Amino acid sequence: MKKEILISIFIYFFVFIVLVVALYGFFYEDVEIVIPSLLLGVASLILGFMFNSYVIKQKLEVDDNVLHLTKEILHELTIPISTIQANSLLLKRTLKEDEKSLKRLARIEDSSKRLERLYDELIYSIKKEIKTVEREKVALKGLIEERVKIMSMLNRNILSLELEEHTLRVDKIGFEKMFDNILTNAMKYSPKESTITIMLQNSILSIEDKGIGMNEMELLNIYERYYQLDNNLHGEGIGLALVKAYCDDEKIKINITSKKGVGTKVSLNLSNLIV
Repeated sequence: MKKEILISIFIYFFVFIVLVVALYGFFYEDVEIVIPSLLLGVASLILGFMFNSYVIKQKLEVDDNVLHLTKEILHELTIPISTIQANSLLLKRTLKEDEKSLKRLARIEDSSKRLERLYDELIYSIKKEIKTVEREKVALKGLIEERVKIMSMLNRNILSLELEEHTLRVDKIGFEKMFDNILTNAMKYSPKESTITIMLQNSILSIEDKGIGMNEMELLNIYERYYQLDNNLHGEGIGLALVKAYCDDEKIKINITSKKGVGTKVSLNLSNLIV
């Protein structure tokens, strides 16, 4: 039975008990009023429960249909992505000495990987909206190294890693998006020549930059949706709002310390996720 229906049963059972106790308390001496009132109350609860269950069932069916239809459409997108990647590989083998063509192929491959990543994130977002996303065991050090490798392609800051081995049970794609948002912010608000330190030690993951930093007032507003430190920089101002929402869902304690002109440090306590 679906979670929503179980919750509905609990609510209606609780209301029924409260109603019985209330009626008995008010009219316990007048049986002629208590019995019809209880029967009417029971009938109302049964009808209300049936209606509520029907509405929930219809909603779940619609959600399932939307998810199924979306999966079918998105599945079709994997075909051109696979075709691009396969043909790029074949072309690379035949153009070994043509540097200019190889550079163009590299850009095509990077774009196809980005498209594949967007596809995964779209599937994830739909599942998260309609269903509960399943958690999986993840080797955190490897995950961070993979995300850092991708970010390094932007040729911006030096990314310094100090990572311990930890295994988490976590919503993997959500964690990657959360980590990417924090690291992107660190890179966006730091000089290109500065170093960003990523440390994983004693179940604490921290990302520390030597960027513009924030004062106390800015720190108070940092999780507000659409809030940006610098309106001249590219972005929608929703990154840290999404980070905070994810951390709240996963019971990750997030702490941000910062000093104007010195830099910012984001610390994530992952102790609730470590297996």
